Amino acid sequence: MAKALKDRELDGRTKAAVFLACLGPKNASKVLAKLSEDEIEQLTLDLSSLGSVEPETREKVVEEFHQMYLANRYVTAGGVDYARNLLEGALGPERAMEVLTKLQSSLTEVPFEFLKRADPSQICTFIQDEHPQTISLILAHLSPKISSIVLSALPQDLRAEIIVRIASMDRTPPEIVREVERVLERKMASVFSQGFTFAGGVKEVAEILNNIDRGSEKSIMASLSERDPELAEEIARLMFTFDDLIKVDNSGIQKALREIDQRDLALALKTASEELANKILNNMSERARTMIREEMEYMGPVKLKNVEEAQQKMVNIIRRLEEAGEIVINRGGGGGGDEIIV
Repeated sequence: MAKALKDRELDGRTKAAVFLACLGPKNASKVLAKLSEDEIEQLTLDLSSLGSVEPETREKVVEEFHQMYLANRYVTAGGVDYARNLLEGALGPERAMEVLTKLQSSLTEVPFEFLKRADPSQICTFIQDEHPQTISLILAHLSPKISSIVLSALPQDLRAEIIVRIASMDRTPPEIVREVERVLERKMASVFSQGFTFAGGVKEVAEILNNIDRGSEKSIMASLSERDPELAEEIARLMFTFDDLIKVDNSGIQKALREIDQRDLALALKTASEELANKILNNMSERARTMIREEMEYMGPVKLKNVEEAQQKMVNIIRRLEEAGEIVINRGGGGGGDEIIV
């Protein structure tokens, strides 16, 4: 069983993932919508590989974010001195200085920050087969204490070469450092990704993506498919999209149709596959089908964004009915086989 993470073991980005998990899928999706594509992609991966987090740690993370938010707002409103005075009154001098220091340091990204919570023996296991220059780059960015432990665990014939390379190392372009960091982090996360709990995991990511706008969802999944096809496939299996309406039985479709506006349904069907469109239309009366087809014809060209918003409304209705236990969705792969939908 995965060991529960404690506050002292969490770096800034992991705390951000914990915080998003605490917000719940709907609120987390709103936060992600405000971030850049790279930030969304990275946090999605962090959430996927997040292990269990102790309750008191979750509380500390949320409180820390609240304090950081206040500090940032005070600094923006009146500068550092103004923020310090207000924070000292609320938190005391020591805690106020600690929060302001964290706020300042959070603006600067520290290479290989995630390795601070890893055991040196684990680090050695993951880097020992890398090129000596890559190992040297990683050790040069770690604390001397950790680097010394890792170095002593490496093969004897490799240690001297690593030392020489570190000693002669000059400035390394940030993009190279970031690429090495990204590869190593994904390599480690793929192994230590078991023990998902409420605080994160693939299911949590699927829930968040189910609540984010369709355009962002497509973009994120496309990036994940290129970066980690297996993870993308696992997330996709847990998600429910408009195309998955084909997995809902006729009774479920009929219940959903009672709640969706006629124009929204006509919009939603604009880009639907022929199979899905027929499935939905066949669950309507002949008069209703005629009205929907006329609506689709008369509305002419429409923005894709409007179509996706209408499709999301239909998806939200289906998901709500499923959560209420009124319908069951066949989430299995393939053509359904002998599975029974109630």
